[in-house]
Amino acid sequence: MDKVKVLEIKQSVFASNDREADAMRHALKEKGVFLLNLMSSPGSGKTTTLRRTIEALKDELRIGVMEADIDSDVDAKAIAETGAKAIQLHTGGMCHLDAGMTRQGLEGLGLEDVDLAILENVGNLVCPAEFDTGAVKNAMILSVPEGHDKPLKYPLMFTVCDVVLVNKIDVMPYFDFDMEKCREYVLMRNPNAKIIPICARTGEGIDQWADWLRAEVAAWKNKDTM
Repeated sequence: MDKVKVLEIKQSVFASNDREADAMRHALKEKGVFLLNLMSSPGSGKTTTLRRTIEALKDELRIGVMEADIDSDVDAKAIAETGAKAIQLHTGGMCHLDAGMTRQGLEGLGLEDVDLAILENVGNLVCPAEFDTGAVKNAMILSVPEGHDKPLKYPLMFTVCDVVLVNKIDVMPYFDFDMEKCREYVLMRNPNAKIIPICARTGEGIDQWADWLRAEVAAWKNKDTM
């Protein structure tokens, strides 16, 4: 019997997406816009963290937010209440955004009056990590109730993220969460990752997160070449 021919379609899809993502970063650099891709599980506190982030930076940066969900506009409405520019992206059942989808979102958001564009990606720890959205930096939120072992279970997510926000530290006494183990496991996946403990509800740690983001935006704007 003849051997069945196997086509590596997935690799081709990723290669095409990566090219589009690189092209988008070049375009963003020319416009002076910093794109942050924010990922996490559902319920980790992405929207609450974004509201705190906008509050900390709104007097310095013009911020636009793209809220990606399978359905609803709840998160976009919550962000719009802060005064930041916000649009809702419906993915039509897709569990992630790729570069092409992000480009459409940026076109809908409009970048003429935006310094910092934030993509709140679809909530899960698998698919969003696989696709380069064209973002300058990737961030993710790990909430204390999820457990400190998530970097062991979802390695790619922690490998691709430049910064990990450990949220809901106010409830740490009530969960079997070991911060030092968490740091160890994150750095095992990505030795260069920045780890910032925060509580989006109370605002604890948000200043450190805002400082990191502020510095990254400034560095991007001052960078001569890609």
